Amino acid sequence: MTALLRYLARIGLCLVAMAGFAAAKENYRFPAVGQESAVLTIHASADISAIEPMIRDFQQAEPGITVDFTDYLTNELYDLLSAQCAGGEKMADIVISSSVDHIAKLANDGCAQAYDSPNTNRIPDWAKWRNEVFGFTFEPAVIVYNRNLVPAADIPRTHHDLAELLRAKSELYDGKIGTYDIERSGIGYLFAFFDTQQSNIFGRLLESFGRSRATLRCCTGELLSRIESGELLIGYNLIGSYAYGRYKAGAPIGIVMPRDYTLVLSRTAMIPAKAGRTDLGRKFLDYLLSSRGQSVAVEKSFFFSFDRPVPEGVDAVDPGAGSGVYRPIMIGPALLATLDQQNRQRFLAEWKASMERD
Repeated sequence: MTALLRYLARIGLCLVAMAGFAAAKENYRFPAVGQESAVLTIHASADISAIEPMIRDFQQAEPGITVDFTDYLTNELYDLLSAQCAGGEKMADIVISSSVDHIAKLANDGCAQAYDSPNTNRIPDWAKWRNEVFGFTFEPAVIVYNRNLVPAADIPRTHHDLAELLRAKSELYDGKIGTYDIERSGIGYLFAFFDTQQSNIFGRLLESFGRSRATLRCCTGELLSRIESGELLIGYNLIGSYAYGRYKAGAPIGIVMPRDYTLVLSRTAMIPAKAGRTDLGRKFLDYLLSSRGQSVAVEKSFFFSFDRPVPEGVDAVDPGAGSGVYRPIMIGPALLATLDQQNRQRFLAEWKASMERD
């Protein structure tokens, strides 16, 4: 056990027992830039490289606030918040997650408090629910490929293209495709669930992934690293903001927003019903939704926007072309269907059966 704990420490994970289960988390503390007057606590599922520019800019506007930020895997964050809410425990001041279905479920279960301000009224209707759940990013599900190793003729620009590529060049791409393990990744499950509602091509894609022995991983960062190194050649349904961050940093990857349809989620924020400091949670939420916060999000953190052009270097249809390509995942009660246990078990069984095909 001692050796195992040393190994976990080396890779930056911390195991904690909380509410009867163990959760992997990473904690970061951002000291106030001025005289500390308060500590804002954020529990999230968000890469620190993406959220840090926003935290630091927030602190320029609020120099007396120290920020304590803890990052979890999506499923573990949901389990933690559910247990805290059920037990009436004190919770973080604000919660952020890419798994919008999890946040919608928490709100539906009475674990969120409502907030209304000029900034909460700025965002599109599809990106908020009951003044309790607020989307603050525009994040497409993209196809990522290694620019040095994938021939130009092989670049898939639609879901159909990807399925056909894996059929026509099965030997070349055998073991070289990566996507989320939807049993472990909340965002992976969400994307896969909504894929099935857009087109019947997803069934063919699953069969192709199974035949190609697709690599399944929990997290966008790990899949991107494997594509960047050439261990994988193509990644499917990855979060576009994280991929673009790697692209901007010089990684040899290309990014495609599929031209038949592109799922779009809005990373969500929620002020818990038992927030320790509701006033601080509201202050940070207002920052996220403000013009200033949105500008930082687009320029330094998440790169895509509700109302700006697609970033340079991304292969995509012009969002202003009226093509109907972009399919936002609406935040609302319909998301609860993704967490229905019977639906989930049936969907996972079908997914695993496809992935296990010879």
